[in-house]
Amino acid sequence: MFPLFIPIPIPLNFGSRRCNYYVQHHVLQPNTGVMLGTLPNDFLRMPKTPAQTQEEVDHATALHLQHQMMAQPQQAVGRLQMTVVSAVLNKNYGMTRMDPYVRVRVGHYIYETQTDTNGAKTPRWSKVFQIYQFPKGVNTIHIEIYDERTLTDDELIAWVNLPIPETIFQGETVDEWYSLSGKMGEGQEGAINVVLSYTTAPALPHAFGQVMMVPPYAYGSEYTHVPVYTLPPNQQAPTCAQPQPRPISEEDLKQLGEMFPSVEAEVVKSVLEVSHGNKEKAINSLLQMQDS
Repeated sequence: MFPLFIPIPIPLNFGSRRCNYYVQHHVLQPNTGVMLGTLPNDFLRMPKTPAQTQEEVDHATALHLQHQMMAQPQQAVGRLQMTVVSAVLNKNYGMTRMDPYVRVRVGHYIYETQTDTNGAKTPRWSKVFQIYQFPKGVNTIHIEIYDERTLTDDELIAWVNLPIPETIFQGETVDEWYSLSGKMGEGQEGAINVVLSYTTAPALPHAFGQVMMVPPYAYGSEYTHVPVYTLPPNQQAPTCAQPQPRPISEEDLKQLGEMFPSVEAEVVKSVLEVSHGNKEKAINSLLQMQDS
């Protein structure tokens, strides 16, 4: 059997004077602080600091600017692809050897190829330059060939002002030899092989930066988050596989030598190697060199 407990009522005047005072003033008195009506928005919320308010304003402004940028009409973005293939020079300006490299200037942009060590009179580079957002009003490419020196300054040995063909803007690829000028005279230093092409594509919406909140990083102090526009990583243009060179036979060299008896055998061999063993392409290149 469980014990039975019977509650016994206690009168209010029972006990000490302190107990009676507590019951009369805290238990029997009704609560008069009742709030009626709609609660304010900040009810039971901590008030915002000025830094948090400024953060919200900056974030909303950044989103608004991003929407404006994405709503703008898409513009075409042009890309000029330039390949400096090789050169055939008429003179070796080096004391023992000549290490040529090419410097290209397109508007305010300057590009350089690698040095062809001991390239002498038949240097080859096969350097590809991707020129994005092609400058407006530029219609000429300035090309210079230098001989890299060790103890002295590099020597300028040849140059050419290459007019940009209008046909590349219609989607054509131009593969030409251009005559070089230098100490021997205008167009007397040899020729350089350059390939030019131009492509256009609309600007994609994701090209605009996304709003990113950078977390604060400070010890013992508070910093607000700063909205920052971040640019997408540079997208590399797809590279085309280079054709496999055909084996160069003595018969091909002999046949080309008979067709161009005024051209040195070393130059004929270099042009045939640059043409990847394609005899028809080598013949066209040699004809262009003679015409220039």
